[in-house]
Amino acid sequence: MHDIRAIRENPELYEKAWAAKGRSGAAAEAIALDAKVRAAQAALQEAQAVRNNASKLIGQAKAKKDEAEAQRLMGEVEAVKGVLVEQAEAEKVAAAELFELLASLPNIPAPDVPIGADENDNVEVRRWSEPFAIAKPKDHVDLGEGLGLMDFEAAARMSGARFVVLKGQLARLERAIGQFMIDMQTREHGYTEVSPPLMVRSEAMFGTGQLPKFSDDQFVVLPGLEGLEKHRISVSELTLDQLEAMPEIRWLIPTAEVSLTNLVREQITPEEELPLRLTALTPSFRAEAGASGRDTRGMIRQHQFYKVELVSITAPDKSEEEHERMVGCAEAVLKALELPFRTMKLCSGDMGFSARRTYDLEVWLPSEGRYREISSCSNCGDFQARRMDARTKAAGEKGTRYVHTLNGSGLAVGRTLVAVMENYQDENGRIAIPQALHPYLPGMTHIGGV
Repeated sequence: MHDIRAIRENPELYEKAWAAKGRSGAAAEAIALDAKVRAAQAALQEAQAVRNNASKLIGQAKAKKDEAEAQRLMGEVEAVKGVLVEQAEAEKVAAAELFELLASLPNIPAPDVPIGADENDNVEVRRWSEPFAIAKPKDHVDLGEGLGLMDFEAAARMSGARFVVLKGQLARLERAIGQFMIDMQTREHGYTEVSPPLMVRSEAMFGTGQLPKFSDDQFVVLPGLEGLEKHRISVSELTLDQLEAMPEIRWLIPTAEVSLTNLVREQITPEEELPLRLTALTPSFRAEAGASGRDTRGMIRQHQFYKVELVSITAPDKSEEEHERMVGCAEAVLKALELPFRTMKLCSGDMGFSARRTYDLEVWLPSEGRYREISSCSNCGDFQARRMDARTKAAGEKGTRYVHTLNGSGLAVGRTLVAVMENYQDENGRIAIPQALHPYLPGMTHIGGV
């Protein structure tokens, strides 16, 4: 969410950022709506002053027994009532339009974010280790199905496309990866583990930026058949007012970022308690409405997957250093698993809706001969905090400030499983288990074979 005062003070900054994301003219539109709001407020205040003054004079006229003057003033008060109603409605309508507009506009990038249109304009920051030399590498689908431990057809029969069934040793490996990640983030990096709700209200999704703009990418849950009958409306067309009118709706979280970040919604957190570093290992659910035709084979893009999420809540002047720390915490997982990766700074056109700056970690996949995203770590500044009304207060100070929020994957479990399978395969289709995972898989050194 944006501060209209900041837009008024520096419209060129906002216009440039939004134009790069296809929203040319948005700054001027916001300022025009703000002018309508303020004009209605001024007219309302003027009408109220006229009414109050006339009311005062009515009392004085009656005290003097000047009934004619009292009647004239009473007529003036009556006339101004219509102005009050009219301007109050004008303010309400303009304020609602301004809120809807500001809620739909993405965060603006930090000054050091490279300007660009898409992933081709992202900048490599660093690279760790060299890709493994594997002759004729198989992809994870061929490996998993060859071992009889990965079944996409069975998943499709019960759930449709973009689901998978893992069995036996492969299911154990997935579980071990998630457990290893959450243990590393809590034991070594100081994050507090949280077991959060997997279903949230609309206001929680709004707070972190998934609603209303990205409703098509989410799974919505309605209570029973009565809920389906009651709300015959396209979710993609829902307005904020309509969402508020349907409090029984719940959304399956696309990431635990939603649940963890909203822990501070509508709260004032003492600054001495910051930073809050939170983590959770949960399922995530994504409709992938905008991914038609992309990564339809395998586990790269699924409707349901596990992820270890990292969230930090910081004071406004501490988020930059916290961002670098968070990226390091995610990188540490890949280093421990000895998986080659590179760290990318995303350009302005490739960043998410709520992000001010984003680093992606991309792991090497031998079957594709390229790096693929496995983690995204973003500093959102005060963008989400404004949507959630999440503030902080320093000891001894009267005023409050919006907190800064950060989120990242530490890591996506399914994609890490894919990377382990492909990078640790041998010519016989067996998969060696990384040394870091041995404590979680006692007695196992390989999956498949003897």
